[in-house]
Amino acid sequence: MSSKEAYEIAQQKGLDLVNIAPTAKPPVCKIMNLGKYKFELQKREKENRKNQKTINVKEIQLSPSIDTNDLNTKCRNASKFLSKGDKVKVSVRFRGRELTHTEIGEALLKRFAEEIKDVGTVERPAKLEGRNMIMILAPVTQ
Repeated sequence: MSSKEAYEIAQQKGLDLVNIAPTAKPPVCKIMNLGKYKFELQKREKENRKNQKTINVKEIQLSPSIDTNDLNTKCRNASKFLSKGDKVKVSVRFRGRELTHTEIGEALLKRFAEEIKDVGTVERPAKLEGRNMIMILAPVTQ
């Protein structure tokens, strides 16, 4: 039917004529209560946002000359973060001449990943970016 007829019918019923698919040939319209429709859309969007899970990225910084006990403490903190469902960004900062021995930092990150392999997996392997070597760990999916 023509849009004029549909509009008149909508006016008689006290409802709105809503253009659902304006690009279709012919355009598709629907007679409904627009306020109620918008309210239901907002309600659905709010429900979807509530069910959505946000993933935080926690950062742990190491140095190439870290001691064993300090490394174990950092591993425990990382495993706490991973068990809560957060991702962990582990970075090794090189200062001064330490930058010439990046293999020490790479071995340190491999050891770190090996320590927490039961709660986290390597999402992005160790990579040198400027003066930092960065590795990202994600929680293990059950």
